[in-house]
Parts: sequence; structure tokens; C-alpha cells
Amino acid sequence: MHLSEQELVRRESLKKLRELGIEPYPAAEFKVSANIKNILDNFENYEGKEVQLAGRMMSRRIMGKASFAELKDAYGRMQIYVNRDELCPGEDKTMYNTVFKKLLDIGDIIGIKGEVFKTQVGEPSINVKELTVLAKSLKPLPVVKVDADGKVHDAFSDPELRYRQRYVDLIVNDKVKDTFIKRSKIINTMRNFFNEKGYLEVETPVLQPIPGGAAARPFITHHNALDIPLYLRIANELYLKRLIVGGFDGVYEFAKDFRNEGMDKTHNPEFTVMELYVPYKDYNWMMNMTEELLEKIAVEVTGDSKVKMGDKIIDFKAPYPRVPILEAIKTHTGYDLYDKDEKEIMEIAKKLDIEVDETMGKGKLIDEIFGEKCEHNYIQPTFITDYPKEMSPLTKAHREKAGLTERFELMVNGKELANAYSELNDPIDQRERFEEQLKLSEKGDDEAMFIDQDFLRALEYGMPPTSGIGIGIDRLTMFMTDNDSIQEVLFFPQMKPEKKAIELTDDEKVIFELLKKQSPVELKTLKEQAGLSNKKWDKSIKGLTKKKLAKVENTANGLFVSNLSS
Repeated sequence: MHLSEQELVRRESLKKLRELGIEPYPAAEFKVSANIKNILDNFENYEGKEVQLAGRMMSRRIMGKASFAELKDAYGRMQIYVNRDELCPGEDKTMYNTVFKKLLDIGDIIGIKGEVFKTQVGEPSINVKELTVLAKSLKPLPVVKVDADGKVHDAFSDPELRYRQRYVDLIVNDKVKDTFIKRSKIINTMRNFFNEKGYLEVETPVLQPIPGGAAARPFITHHNALDIPLYLRIANELYLKRLIVGGFDGVYEFAKDFRNEGMDKTHNPEFTVMELYVPYKDYNWMMNMTEELLEKIAVEVTGDSKVKMGDKIIDFKAPYPRVPILEAIKTHTGYDLYDKDEKEIMEIAKKLDIEVDETMGKGKLIDEIFGEKCEHNYIQPTFITDYPKEMSPLTKAHREKAGLTERFELMVNGKELANAYSELNDPIDQRERFEEQLKLSEKGDDEAMFIDQDFLRALEYGMPPTSGIGIGIDRLTMFMTDNDSIQEVLFFPQMKPEKKAIELTDDEKVIFELLKKQSPVELKTLKEQAGLSNKKWDKSIKGLTKKKLAKVENTANGLFVSNLSS
């Protein structure tokens, strides 16, 4: 394991702490009597009183016999004042002179006991009387600095590093923690809203014998004991409907779903969805309920129904417009798709420069046309309604419009936030819809639904008329926290495997740094610039080529070296 100079110094400090009889990772409970936010918000109640706090040391200013440091706990940051003679009232000044000044580092976790006071310049602080080392940090934190003009320097801002090392991101970027606190508040607001209505929170299987309830490509695994294939669920819909058959008066679940599909700023293969099913309701009732829910969430989380998203203001105050999908397509493309067959719609899609293939049925073609040409126009919350039957295999036929269904998708900021139906409860119709999906699968559509025979059996026992909805929690959190990337609202988004760092010798580093500045470069010129002896040059250039960081080529103009790392 290659350690940096700072890491070596910290390990040496760790050793010295133990030599002083201080265990840098103590097992005993450290009792905390307050948190920083409480102290700062209620300073008049704490001033002059003794408190015990624990947290991470984020900065330090050593000034001889007295020093200042910044302590960060789970709730905020606060200045602490460390005076040598107050921390060490006796003859032995080791805890201040050696431990605090020399062996502690930025990022170390400490416990303190002291009195709350204000400095001469009015800064709320704690005068430390006792200090306990709770965890020695062996890796240095990024040091983010803000100058007098408020300009941030050395920010920990590289997205890949932030997502891979979310623990560091949370330590140094306070705004990130606020995003996840709001995410939790969104979920709790929804949960309270449903509980007050008497709906039951449930759990359904993640490993399923059939990936039903949505049109998506699943992840597949194998159960050794049963010797059967199993799928990570793409939706929990069909299990929740089984519970409605069983007699529950409304069920909901916050579910982790998995889809083996592309990744981008709004899609992650693992995502969270809330699904709700309520008997004796229809999609009109669900639209009204959704407006009420989202307005409540916006107010609870942000303090207002109006939410900032980039350069836009989105207003979640009810009511929201209702626009039939075929009307939306006609408005934004000029084409009326009502009563058009698959072949006609495919020709229209081609005219609209939409990429199509022979595996795509009527429903998927309409979905592509709407997605490419229409959805980005719906910035304010809008219900897109009345989808064609081919797009909605689990939805009741429209009571008035032939060929359509009672379904809506809620569009916000040009993206789908929710999907809801008047649920199909006719078992014969449902079987026919599944069989149509099977034909699409045989045609080559790898996102077509499977036939779930047990779900059909459940419907044959009778499911009351029901309305259901799925709301994407990750996307809702993006909207409520003004983030344009799903990775910002997931603690640990899926990432490509981390590349292992390639260790270079000092001589190899010299050559490699030159190659970063110019590549390809004539071998003779590179060798002169490196200034290495023939023996060191030969060994180093061979090392770089073996590590696949450089390549030597014999060209018509002579020997040239290229950088392969970029």
C-alpha cells in the first residue's frame, strides 16, 4: 500500500498517542449533552453552562498558549477555544503542548467538555476544559477554504470523487447533507399523509419469479436451493394489487426497484419508488389526491409551493392542467395519431426523425414520439392523460374513448414524475393484454411484460375497482432540492469500477509528466528533456510501456513516444 507523506505522518502521530497511553479509538461511551445547532439556536439558555460535545475538528489556529479550532457535529459547526492552562491545570501540559498542538490533525474526531461563552468579537464558542481523542483520522481531508470575498478555493467538487467517496463529500460539503435531510423529510411527509388516510405500509418481495408490473429489462439471478431463476423486481405493482384482492383498504410501499437499462443524469439502475393502491377509486380521484400530496410536500420541505429548479420556478399549488397524450402530440408535432395503425405511426415517427426499429409496437412508437417531441414542453406540473391501450397493458379501458385507457403521467420540468391508472380488474381482458405483450416479446422487444399466471388467478377471485400510482422518489427529491442529476440525491449511485492507481518510480514520473505536456514526441527529444542516464532511461521507458502508459513507435520520421493514459 502506497502512503502519502501526510498519511505517514498521521500514522506516526497515532503511534505516539499510544506511547503516551492514549487510545486513539476508545471503546467507552462518550456522553454528549448537547448538539451545536441547539447551542447556537438557544445561546442565551446555554451561555455560562457546561456542555459535552463530540465531532470532527475541521480547522485549527494555534496561537501559543491558546488556540482556536472549529468543531463539526451532525448538526452544525462551532468554534472551540483551547487554553493550555485551562485544559492542563496541573504541571503536566502534555495534552495541550503535545497532543492538541502536534498529534491531532484536521479531520480527527474529538470529544470536549467545556463552558459556553462569547468571545470579545461576539463569536459563540466553547472554552474547553477536557479533551478526549475519539478517532484518529489517517487520511487528510480536502481543505476547502473561503477567502474574505467569499470565494471558495480547493473545493471538493469533482463529481466522480464525490460520488465514490460520499463520506468525504458529506464531511466537507454541508449542502450535500441538507439534500439528504430533505429527501428523508419528503418520504416522512408522504408516509404521514397516507397513514392519516388509513392506508397500510407494506413490504413485498424484491426477488421475484416473474419481473412484472412494468415494461423494463430486468436483472436476473439464480437461487441455488430452489434451482430456479429469479429477478430483481422492476416494479412492486402486481404484489400490491394481490393485497387489494385480499381485502386491504389501501396499501403503499417505498420500494427499491431495479432495471437493467441505461444510466444518465435521470436514471440509475437501482431507484426508489412509492406505489399506492386504493380500492373504489379511479384515476380522476388519484389526480386530485396527487395534487394535494405534492403541494403539501413542497410546503413542508421548502416552505412554499413554489420551488426553484435551475433558472425556473415550479409551482406545485393545485390544480394542475390535464392534457390527453394524443392531443399533446398533435399540438407539438401536427400529427393526429388517433385511429392510426402501427405502420402509419411508424412512418410518422420516421418523418419526425425518430429512430425506430421493427421490434417496436404501436405503444412504444407513441411513447418515443411523445418523449422526443413533447414532454420537454411541460415545465409546470401537468397531467398527461388517456394513453392508448397498447401503451398501458395494466390499465382499464377508457369509459368514453375507444382505444384509450384511464391512465395519466405527471410531467414536471419536462420529466415524468408519476404514473397512475384506473387499474384493470377484468381478468379476461388482462390475460389478453398480457398475451399481446408476449407477442411483442417474441418480436424482439426485450422490455415487454411477462405473463404472471398467479396475478391473473388473483384477479379471477375478484379485485375491486382500484386506482394506483407510482411516484419516483429520487426524481421528486431532485425537484425539491434543485438538483439536475440523480447521482446528487443518491447516497451511493452506481459507478464504473474504480481504476487502481498505477505506482510509478521517480524516474518514470519525470518522463510521464513530460509526455502529459507533449505527445507524441520524438524519443531523442524526450530523453534529452528527462535528463536521465542511459541505464535509468532504458529502465524507465520500459516500465512505462509495460504499464501501458506509453508506447514507442518506429515511424518514417524516426522513433516517437506517445502517452496512452488519455
